[in-house]
Amino acid sequence: MKKIFIGIGIIILSILGYANTRSDIFTVERKLLIKAPKEKIYYLINNFDEWPKWSPWDKLDPNIKKTLSSNRIGKGAKYEWEGNSDVGKGKMEILESAPDQIKIKLDFMEPFEGNNITTFTFLNRNDSIEVIWNMTGPENYFGKLIGIFVDLDKMVGKDFELGLNNLKKLTE
Repeated sequence: MKKIFIGIGIIILSILGYANTRSDIFTVERKLLIKAPKEKIYYLINNFDEWPKWSPWDKLDPNIKKTLSSNRIGKGAKYEWEGNSDVGKGKMEILESAPDQIKIKLDFMEPFEGNNITTFTFLNRNDSIEVIWNMTGPENYFGKLIGIFVDLDKMVGKDFELGLNNLKKLTE
């Protein structure tokens, strides 16, 4: 019995040690080619009034409470939400609204606290636009530990893929 407890202790210490070696920064990124004018895609992302048309999270809670700033388009536009456990609570602010990239500060309050940067980059690819959706942020020790068992890239990445496909359907 003593050997079993020692073995379990070694496994737990190994997991805790391994978590400490993981990166302090996480990144989730997805890309999609969309055969539509860049301005059309850009407008849907740069205008918070348009997000319900394509955002995968708006569909998860039909009763989501949203507060938008008076400026809803471009740099300085703000969007706050509070919803069920699927969407949580948070806020976004467009920090940069350049022709080839939109940068958004994304703060989560619930179910977990997080401060991230999301970018949408638009690259010309022959007769299409490659839209790159990237989110990056700090990874604390708890996040590193959870990340051993839950793949954030797969979990959030599927939502990014859905959102990009929604943009594609709306603009092509």
